[in-house]
Amino acid sequence: WKIFLVNFKQMLQLPRLYSSCSGPQTESTPLLHNGHHTSPELPSSSSLSADLPRTSLRRSQPMHILAVRRLQEEELQLRTSSLPAIPNPFPELCSPASSPVLSPGSLPPGDPTTGKHIVKIFSEDGVGKVVEIPADMMARDLCQLLVYKSHCLDDNSWVLVEHHPLLGLERCLEDHELVVQVQASMNSDGRFLFRKNYAKYEFFRNPLTFFPEHMVAWCQETNHTIPPSQLLQNFLSTNSCPEIQGYLYIKEVGRKSWKKVYMFLRRSGLYCSTKGASKEPRHLQLLADLEDSNIFTVITGKKQHSAPTDFEFCIKPNKSRGEMKELRMLCAEDEQSRTCWMTGFRLFKYGIILYQNYKLPQQRKPLLSPFSAPVRSVSENSLVAMDFSGRIGRVIDNPVEAQCAAMEEGHTWRKRTQRMNVIGSQSPLHHSTLNSVIHIAQLWYYGRITREESHRIIHQQGQVDGLFLVRVSQSNPKAFVLTLCHHKKIKHFQILPCEEDGQVFFSLDDGVTKFTDLIQLVEFYQLNRGVLPCKLKHPCTVVAL
Repeated sequence: WKIFLVNFKQMLQLPRLYSSCSGPQTESTPLLHNGHHTSPELPSSSSLSADLPRTSLRRSQPMHILAVRRLQEEELQLRTSSLPAIPNPFPELCSPASSPVLSPGSLPPGDPTTGKHIVKIFSEDGVGKVVEIPADMMARDLCQLLVYKSHCLDDNSWVLVEHHPLLGLERCLEDHELVVQVQASMNSDGRFLFRKNYAKYEFFRNPLTFFPEHMVAWCQETNHTIPPSQLLQNFLSTNSCPEIQGYLYIKEVGRKSWKKVYMFLRRSGLYCSTKGASKEPRHLQLLADLEDSNIFTVITGKKQHSAPTDFEFCIKPNKSRGEMKELRMLCAEDEQSRTCWMTGFRLFKYGIILYQNYKLPQQRKPLLSPFSAPVRSVSENSLVAMDFSGRIGRVIDNPVEAQCAAMEEGHTWRKRTQRMNVIGSQSPLHHSTLNSVIHIAQLWYYGRITREESHRIIHQQGQVDGLFLVRVSQSNPKAFVLTLCHHKKIKHFQILPCEEDGQVFFSLDDGVTKFTDLIQLVEFYQLNRGVLPCKLKHPCTVVAL
């Protein structure tokens, strides 16, 4: 009975407790536990019996709803930031502020986790190719990579060109320069071009053509002619003090006028004399520091800057923002003088490193590498010379015999083609038609380009002796023109068609030496000078990336 009375008293106290809990106090509202609503817990009988004389209950502290929502939003943001970016499949629904079109500056320069960087290379036809390279890749290695991907011959004359179309400037990167570092210093309009340049190290082979005696002076004047080997040693050695001197036109800052001054190029920089040709230190004024600058060729012509001649070049600081007032615009009297100043700038700035770059491809030749060896297609690598003159075919192992067999087969094919056309057999192309189109696939053939365009291509690819291309004549549509560079001068020779016994030939010397097609003509003058000032050595080549 005592137990029953105690329980009965507790039941009588419950309505009073519930009424006190459901009063105007806001602390008794349902609590939020881990984002879920829970009802208040009922006290046990022992706690009720102990707390009967008290008028308030002990409750758990509520958690603020805003704090929980903030934690959930931060967790969701962390999850979504780790996901890869997915392009918007409905760009037309985007507002202009959230446009899906990416500008070049919005792309990340590189992945810090992998050390890879994105570089875009353009060919001469304006087609670009995106390449992912490491941060320590040099210009030489990137050129070999592009040669390998483009399936072209690696003759160590491919270069990477830093091109600024708005400023009208370009320069060839040195083989040891880091591509990513150069890209970081370029302006937004700058781009990389991939092209040939046969004159990259030509001054090591023929130094006297690059450095005329009247432009080179030494600290200790010599009365005798310096041999070419000694000339290069003086430029490369840090103990000697060579100097290039002569008159140059310099554009005054903020003006269109040019001023002719006497200048000196030394290891410490480019100086101009304020008093005639005086070399005294008080008369010398520093124009540019070689360590913090690069030398560029001006490709826009003399009209843009009102230059006195066409042989412009420019010294651009590395930290330049691309403004014309920061550039040192210079102009030489002729092409040889401009080449001398620009080559001397490179030698004074890099020194022995240029000679090491020149010798490195020769040291790599004995090593078998997919980049150093000429890249050929798989089908061409699988071909072997065969002799089917006997009952059973045999493989020709002797390379001399294989070359003779190939030449004999070529002559036999030409005779067979002529005989088939004479007897009137049906062939896909007439002999004259075949001779007129067989040269189209050659690297040195450029089709219908202007005389000025051929000059531009020769200038871009080095202006070395024997650099040539073949184009269609503008004055005679049935004739062709051989454009050849010799001693820094570009000459043009017309290739005229001549007919004999109903067959069309091509001749460069008014019919004295005749050829059935242009391929025979080019191959002949690659071996024989003939009426040309020099042999055909380097074909102008344009590769498609």
